[in-house]
Amino acid sequence: MSDIIQLLPDHVANQIAAGEVVQRPASVVKELLENAIDSGATEISLIIKEAGKTLIQVVDNGKGMSTTDARLCFERHATSKIKSADDLFNLSTKGFRGEALASIAAIAHVEMRTKQENRDLGTHIKIEGSEVITQEPCATPKGTTIWVKNLFFNVPARRNFLKSNPVELRHVIDEFHRVAMIHSNIKFEFYSNGSELFKLPVSNVRQRLVHIFGGKTNEKLVPVQETTEILDIKGFVGKPEFAKKTRGEQFFFVNDRFVKSPYLHHAVMSAFEGLLQPKTHASYYLYLRVDPKSIDINIHPTKTEVKFDNEQALYAIIRATVKHSLGQFNVAPVLDFDREATMDVPYEYKNKTAQIPQIEVDRTFNPFEPDTKSSANLQKSVTKGQNTYNASFNKKVAPQWESLYSGLNTTTDNESDIEVLASKMQFESVANTEGLFFESNKAETTTKNVYQLQNKYLISTIKSGLVIIHQNRAHQRILYEDFRKQISQCKAISQQLLFPLQLTFSKSEVAILASLEEQLIASGFGFQNFDEDSISITGIPTLVTESEVSIILEQLISDIELEVPKNSFSQLEVLSKSLAKSAAVKTGATLEKEMQMHLVDQLFACEEPDRAPNGKKTYTTLSVDELDKKF
Repeated sequence: MSDIIQLLPDHVANQIAAGEVVQRPASVVKELLENAIDSGATEISLIIKEAGKTLIQVVDNGKGMSTTDARLCFERHATSKIKSADDLFNLSTKGFRGEALASIAAIAHVEMRTKQENRDLGTHIKIEGSEVITQEPCATPKGTTIWVKNLFFNVPARRNFLKSNPVELRHVIDEFHRVAMIHSNIKFEFYSNGSELFKLPVSNVRQRLVHIFGGKTNEKLVPVQETTEILDIKGFVGKPEFAKKTRGEQFFFVNDRFVKSPYLHHAVMSAFEGLLQPKTHASYYLYLRVDPKSIDINIHPTKTEVKFDNEQALYAIIRATVKHSLGQFNVAPVLDFDREATMDVPYEYKNKTAQIPQIEVDRTFNPFEPDTKSSANLQKSVTKGQNTYNASFNKKVAPQWESLYSGLNTTTDNESDIEVLASKMQFESVANTEGLFFESNKAETTTKNVYQLQNKYLISTIKSGLVIIHQNRAHQRILYEDFRKQISQCKAISQQLLFPLQLTFSKSEVAILASLEEQLIASGFGFQNFDEDSISITGIPTLVTESEVSIILEQLISDIELEVPKNSFSQLEVLSKSLAKSAAVKTGATLEKEMQMHLVDQLFACEEPDRAPNGKKTYTTLSVDELDKKF
C-alpha cells in the first residue's frame, strides 16, 4: 500500500492558519493596530472602505522597520517579541506569534511602506496571496503604512460567510474601541468611506471613555481602584440606574490586553446583586494588572482568552473591590445603626424658621346669651387635653337642612318642564359585542369568561373545550401587525410630548437611529434633531409610554446590530418586531378583565394568530375529549 500522508504546500498551510487568525475584517484591524502600538507609535490612523472588505489601511508614526525586517515580517513564525519558550510567560507586548501578517498576506493584496528614523529611504513591498510581487526602496515618512485590499480574494467561500457592511462595520468599531480604550496616551483617528467616525486625542482613561461612548458617560461612572499583592485593579463601573438591556459596554483588560472571562464577569455581577432591575446588565471598564508569569495568553489564536493561575483569589478581590466602590460613593444602600432616625428633620421643614402661634379672642363674646352650643364645644375641647385650644369664638350659624331642598317646591308647570328635559337627555351605553369563539345563543354567552393563570396565560372556553393563550406572545403578534401596517402605510398616530425627551447614545448608536429615522417617524416617533451623542424626541407612538422610550430604542439598536437587514422590507420587519417585543405586556403582569377579553378578541382578529413574530406558538387548545382522558 502506497504512502498517503504528505506535507501541505506553504500557500495551503498559510490559508489554513489564516482561518484561525483572520475571521473577518475586524480581525485584520485588531492585528494591524496592535502591531502599530508595539512599534511605539503616538499617532495611529485607521481608514477602511466597505467595512474593510475592500480596504483596510493603518498609518502610524512608530519606529518603522529595516529592509530585511520588512521582508521577513511576512514569513510564518517570524517575530521580534520572543526568542525562547520562557518568554511566553513574560510577555509585555501585543503580538508574539508571528502569524498575523503571514496569514493576512495569504488571503489578501497587501502593500506596505515603512522607514526607520535614521534612514534616508524606506521600503515598499507588494504581496498577493503570500507571493512577493515587488520590493523596492521608496521615499516615505517615518513609521509604517500598510494597506490590506480585497480580503479573501482567493478564498471566495470564506468571503461568502461575511455579513452585510453595517454588521462588519460594527465589529470593526468594537475592535477599535477595545484598542483605543487601553491606550489613552495615543492619538487615534478612524475614517470609514471617507467620513470621520472617531478622533480621539491624547487624554486620561476617563476622558477617553467619554470621547468614545458620549458626553453623558461621565456622570454614569463610579471609580474602582485597589492594589493587592496579586492584583492591581482600576477602572470604572456604571451606576445601577444606567444599566442597559444589552451587554454592550462590558470590558476586561489584563496587562493592557482585552480579554473575555465569564468567570470574572460573574464576580462583577455578583457585586451588583440586589441593585439591578431584572434582565438588565451593568457596564464596567476594568483594567487589571497581574504578574505575567501567573497567566497564560497562548491558549487561543486571537489572544482574547487567558488562563489565570489563581482564579478564585481574583474573583474574591474583584467582587469585594466593586462592592466597596459602590458603597463608598453611595451607590449601594447602606445601614447606619448609630444614627437616630427620629431626629431627622423632614425635608420640607429643613430650611424653614419657627413661627410664633397667633391666638385670636372674640372680645364680644357673652357667655350669658341663650345659645350655649359654642360653650359646650369649648368645654369638650378643653377636656380633651391641656394643649388643645379653641382659638376662635366667632359664631357661625350653619345653614339649615331645609336649604338643601329649596326650590323643589315648585308648581306643576316646572314639573312638566323637567319631564321634557329628561326625555331629551341621552345616556351612553356599552355595545354588547361577542367574541370570536362564542355562539350568539344565550346559553353559550353565559360561559364567555377569561381567566388569568399565574399572570402568564389566559384561559378561555370555546365550543370544543379550552384555549390557553400566552399573553406576552399574543400581545407581540397584535402589536407587530399594528406597527407593520402603520409603518408601511405611514398612518401611525403620534402623541406629542409637552417637553422634548433627551436621550444619550454613542456615536454609532445615533448613526443607527438616524438611518431608521424615516421608519421610526412612520411608526409614530417624532424627532427634533440628532446630535453626535444624543437625540431629541418630540413625539412617541400611542402604544408606548414615555418611560419605555429609552428601553425600546436600546432594544431596537441591539436587534439591528445583530440582524442588520439588506433591504427596506426586511428592515420594516426588524423594526416592527423590535417595537412589538419592547411594548408588549410582559409575563407576570396582572391584567384586568376588560384587558383580558380585549387581548383575546384582538389576537384572533390577526392575520396569523397562532404564531408570535419570533415564530413561537401563541396559544394551544385542549378539547373535551382530552379532558375526559385525564379522568
